[in-house]
Amino acid sequence: MKEKKLIEKIHSLSKKYSATGQDLSSYLDGLLYADYMGYWDYIHLDTLLSLQNPKTDFPDEEIFITYHQITELFFKLCLSEIEQINKNSRNVLETGEDLGWKKNIDSEDFILRLERVNRYFDNLINSFDIMIEGMSKSEFLKFRMALLPSSGFQSAQFRMIEIRSTKLTNLGIRKLNSDNYKKLYENLYWKSGAHEASTNKKTYTLKQFEKKYNKQLLKLCNKMQDKNIWTKYTNLSKSDQKNKTLIRLLKQYDYNINIRWKLAHYKSAAKHLTNKLKDTKATGGTNWKKYLPPKFQKIIFFPELWTPKEKNDWGKQWVESVII
Repeated sequence: MKEKKLIEKIHSLSKKYSATGQDLSSYLDGLLYADYMGYWDYIHLDTLLSLQNPKTDFPDEEIFITYHQITELFFKLCLSEIEQINKNSRNVLETGEDLGWKKNIDSEDFILRLERVNRYFDNLINSFDIMIEGMSKSEFLKFRMALLPSSGFQSAQFRMIEIRSTKLTNLGIRKLNSDNYKKLYENLYWKSGAHEASTNKKTYTLKQFEKKYNKQLLKLCNKMQDKNIWTKYTNLSKSDQKNKTLIRLLKQYDYNINIRWKLAHYKSAAKHLTNKLKDTKATGGTNWKKYLPPKFQKIIFFPELWTPKEKNDWGKQWVESVII
């Protein structure tokens, strides 16, 4: 039985590699001569550990850099799962066969992806004490000046998560009755957080970000108009839309990103940028006291899933508890 399965695999491999114009024997020779792969080679460990390049001699700057890199890697994992919802793909490894693209995602796949993304955000949020308690305030206030005008505000991956999650109207600073994705993009809430308070002009941080990512994000906005998470949910069957587990995970996802994650940043800013004399500005020039609190942003991915009272009190209790 084992020999039969082995022969079948050899035939399958032969068929696969014949498409390249080479015979299987040549590939087997290559496999025979190749060295074993080490863990360090597989994950490019030496390269990974060389990517932390502080701009100052303060030891805690390495913590700051490393944690932000970890955050972006978690965002990459989140996007990998969210893209599967947007695309409606079947997971080949879990089904054991390639069934190609499905016309519509089902609740089972939806739940699988959302569980993973929520798990990633839970880990990010629970680890944010590294930024709040794990750095010296005096060191941070010094080395941060070498980072100007860069800012975590410029995380394009986080903006992609938002755009892939909901209708653009739900991400607006003003509620616009428009289907023009370019107009809606200019109205996104985070843009208002990067304007000079006195002149209302765009900060250099925002200008830099738009120069690098505007084209890519605009293209994504257009693409996600009928493929975002909320749209995919509303395309489910009526019975799937009533799935209590799915609804709970959607609300958890909304709550994790738009309250817990943003509140973690607010707590960090409140500790490091507040003193008795005056508040320190964020590195990107954003007014963090108005930009970061969830109750001021009031960004809700799936407002249809929340009660009027829940929407009215969005983030309020949590922000007040931090301030007090």
